[in-house]
Amino acid sequence: MSDIHNILRIDASARGEASVSRQLTHKAVDHFASLGAVQIENRDLNNPLPFVTEAWVGANFTKAEDRTEAQIETMALSNRLVDELEKADTIVIGTPLYNFSIPAALKAWIDMIARVGRTFRYTENGPVGLLEGKRAIIMVASGGTQVGSEIDFATPYLRHALKFIGITDVTIIAADALSSKAEAKIKQALQTIETLD
Repeated sequence: MSDIHNILRIDASARGEASVSRQLTHKAVDHFASLGAVQIENRDLNNPLPFVTEAWVGANFTKAEDRTEAQIETMALSNRLVDELEKADTIVIGTPLYNFSIPAALKAWIDMIARVGRTFRYTENGPVGLLEGKRAIIMVASGGTQVGSEIDFATPYLRHALKFIGITDVTIIAADALSSKAEAKIKQALQTIETLD
């Protein structure tokens, strides 16, 4: 790596130190730090984000220069989240699979950063993502669901949501179906992280 590599680390697990996905994101950040100078922004979704409301939708679809003070305040957090994304070179996302999909906390983050005019735009050929040139590394942990199986609704959704905003370089590292051979699967995921550049 050259210069300073900006990493946005997002953790979605409701668990603390016992979280496997948090263990993986921690390892990834340490690994990148060993390769060169990094600046890390941490976004822990255990500090929950608000859900989209009618007021938020109204403010979002009002031109920035026309927003009232209340609308500016309504959009302030969403703007900070988008700023974090725009600054990042690499987005490291750690998520468990809850009931075959992503946690509500991670969905709330996606809802806050999918912003017309900021992270995507509409064209006559459909929407175009505006955050090109970035990469995302998604660390997935699950108890019983195998990543890539027909009951994994999390990773296809995350790939699609990231592509929608322009991020097409997506790597998924899974410690999945941990109800069986958990120690070996976690070890393998940690070893895979060490191959990232």
